[in-house]
Amino acid sequence: MGLFAGKCRSTARLDGKTAVITGCNTGIGKATALHLCKIGARVVMACRDVQKAEEAAAEIRAGVAETAGAGQLVVRRLDLAHLQSVRECARDILESEAKIHILINNAGVMACPRMETEDGLELQLGVNHFGHFLFTCLLLPRLIQSAPARIVNVSSLAHASGRLGPAAAAGRINFDDLNSERSYQPFKAYQQSKLANVLFTKELARRLRAVPAPADAPAAVTVYSLHPGIVKTELGRHLDGLYFKGARVAVGLLLRPYMKNAEQGAQTSIHCAIDEQAGKETGLYYSDCKVKRPHPRAEDEEVAKRLWEESVKIVKLGDVDPFKPA
Repeated sequence: MGLFAGKCRSTARLDGKTAVITGCNTGIGKATALHLCKIGARVVMACRDVQKAEEAAAEIRAGVAETAGAGQLVVRRLDLAHLQSVRECARDILESEAKIHILINNAGVMACPRMETEDGLELQLGVNHFGHFLFTCLLLPRLIQSAPARIVNVSSLAHASGRLGPAAAAGRINFDDLNSERSYQPFKAYQQSKLANVLFTKELARRLRAVPAPADAPAAVTVYSLHPGIVKTELGRHLDGLYFKGARVAVGLLLRPYMKNAEQGAQTSIHCAIDEQAGKETGLYYSDCKVKRPHPRAEDEEVAKRLWEESVKIVKLGDVDPFKPA
């Protein structure tokens, strides 16, 4: 129902602009792709399941067929659980797109049993953070070249509980067990991955301040993290045990007035991608299309710096300089 859902009020158009969205064949990602295409953007749908993405693209094309000035959609394969796939997708996009004006890191996995990526990383942190970290770093030079540009990281209110194991007392990322090998709790791992999204946003925004920017922009590339709201999506498809089914029913009844559909859940992503006032800000956290203060642990600069440094090592970024225009 989403009775109290925020709505993007911007009337900006994206004619001649290119947006890359991860995981947008369903849910809020698909709704975001539809809206951006409707207002003129060329939308690159970077998804793991190409067939489902092509089907979603066909539905969006049909939905905007009578809309004057609608944009285009192209599909690229991106498996965030496989860093080689991330590199290949980034390479393909860089070869086909002369400019990238918007990157929306939307894909995610939630509260699954402990699994590992192709690279041996815990799946939730591997997909939700490390995969997007590498993807962003590889595309960043093109975004800088296309300035002013924007990066939107879809996080969650769950970031406020993002802590694990020995690090819990300090309220920090558990660098002693990033891979959750000593202890694994599905929701805790999800919360940590969402905290990583906000910390990544803060640190990326800080580092981008050293890059020359257009006169009317706070940075060449502005960066945002956000809570989309309580949205019914496929993220929780692993919660199929009897306990979780019962919990979902109970929570669903309690939160029904606040539950958003996909279109409502996409509004804050759209706002961060196109709103004029948002374009004058960077490094901030949004909810219901408004700036909100994240949990204090998401503002720890030292933790954000260390997460960046650890991420560079883990994804083997090597000699790539993300801040050099391409």
